[in-house]
Amino acid sequence: MAHWKAGDATLPVQYNPTEIALEKKLQFAEITIPGLSGPLHQFVRGQAETLTIELFFDTSDQGMGAQAVSVATETDKIYSLARIEPEGHAPPTISIFWGAGFPGSQLAANLDGGTRVNGQRRNSFTGVITGIRQTFTLWSVGGMPLRARLTLTIAEFKTLKEQLDELNLSSPDRTHGHVLTSSDQLWSVAQRYYSRPGEWRRVAEGNGIADPRRLTPGLRLAVPAITAGRAVR
Repeated sequence: MAHWKAGDATLPVQYNPTEIALEKKLQFAEITIPGLSGPLHQFVRGQAETLTIELFFDTSDQGMGAQAVSVATETDKIYSLARIEPEGHAPPTISIFWGAGFPGSQLAANLDGGTRVNGQRRNSFTGVITGIRQTFTLWSVGGMPLRARLTLTIAEFKTLKEQLDELNLSSPDRTHGHVLTSSDQLWSVAQRYYSRPGEWRRVAEGNGIADPRRLTPGLRLAVPAITAGRAVR
């Protein structure tokens, strides 16, 4: 059974949704290098993952006459999660749980049992509601809504600490030596040691190179280390 959690409150869903949709996009920058047949792609950042879900609510089993119960008694519990809380000055962060095998719980298994993304496993989805649509489809004889569909879009939400802890980023932890050849450019050196050709400036600064277009074959470069926790731009 699917259910929601906002703060310390847990809200069971009246009926399990028939489907959920998860979408994750990544942003890459194109780095154009003269003489190559195509640009190099450098990872910039991930975009917030989104979850789209449709929930169904029905209170018509209580009757459609004088004893009818408004479906809003159920839908308003969810709709309130898109309202601004006075204390936080923003809508609350919510989590959705949906039993065992939640998408993302088997991440390491997708990498031949490796542990590279173990920290990014999940058994729920935490985020904030960025869109909500209520559609009422059945009414009592007195005009009371008895049946509704709620379509929600939820954007992933993680604090900076949570993201850094999950990623557990590793970087080259020592300075490398590299002897320039006639075909080398600083961007190719950065690509070899950092897998990021845009980091050629780090190599230039570390070796006092003012003009990266004038390189001497045979020159020994010190490729600076990227220490743990240091941002790579």
